[in-house]
Amino acid sequence: MKLIVSMAQMAVVNSNPEENLRKGESFISEARQRGSDLICFPEMWTTGFNWANNERTAREHQKVIERVAGLAQKYAIWINGSMLTLNEDGKVSNTSILFNPRGEKAGVYSKTHLFSLIHEDQHMAPGRSLCTVETPWGRVGLAICYDLRFPELFRTYALKGVKIILSPAAFPYPKIHHWKILVRARAIENQLFMIAANQVGGEDFGPDGKATYFGDSVIIDPWGETAIEAGETEERLLTAEIEVDQADQVRSRMKVFQDRRPDLYELG
Repeated sequence: MKLIVSMAQMAVVNSNPEENLRKGESFISEARQRGSDLICFPEMWTTGFNWANNERTAREHQKVIERVAGLAQKYAIWINGSMLTLNEDGKVSNTSILFNPRGEKAGVYSKTHLFSLIHEDQHMAPGRSLCTVETPWGRVGLAICYDLRFPELFRTYALKGVKIILSPAAFPYPKIHHWKILVRARAIENQLFMIAANQVGGEDFGPDGKATYFGDSVIIDPWGETAIEAGETEERLLTAEIEVDQADQVRSRMKVFQDRRPDLYELG
């Protein structure tokens, strides 16, 4: 089964959903012209991070989410990226939403591992569950940025039969070598496709410091090979065709899951 996927590597304009939606629609339109089935955006792609305004922005952001749903329907394309939402308790969350071409929410995942280094855990509510989605190309798992450092999440997805993981991100310098290693490692050890769209540009977190994002959006296949990769600074739409059945081929050849010894593992 072939999947044509685009990734929108973009500089997010902080607290300006209108400008980000304008950019986003331009990327979506181009992706559709290229024949893409799916377009992936970075983490918090409609607003950026702004701790002071998050709650107010999140309360108004449902309209933005509805507009993204409308774009999925207008262009008949699957759309993924993380955005501000309010959870069932009215708390602000960083949430990856996968829209189908009918504009429906096919999958919703709120970030479970919050990045304490920039006090995300003080400003966001953590998600309470993982999310897999049945798509025309197979089972897809949703993750967000910092989740990359928690291999248990990805192994859980793999054991559930996931072949593709979508991971919007806002990974900053100087951790580019971590990014390159972690995305590739998660693909290799779980024998699946990692589709990781990262921001470029920068952001001021006030007392929590500043961040400069390094892009390097990438698709890694189940053997750990690079299908496509962006540079570190430019806004760019990347498009690649992947053969999703490669995950089954790799798993049948190198039987990692059958060779596991869960009877010995001690996971607290």
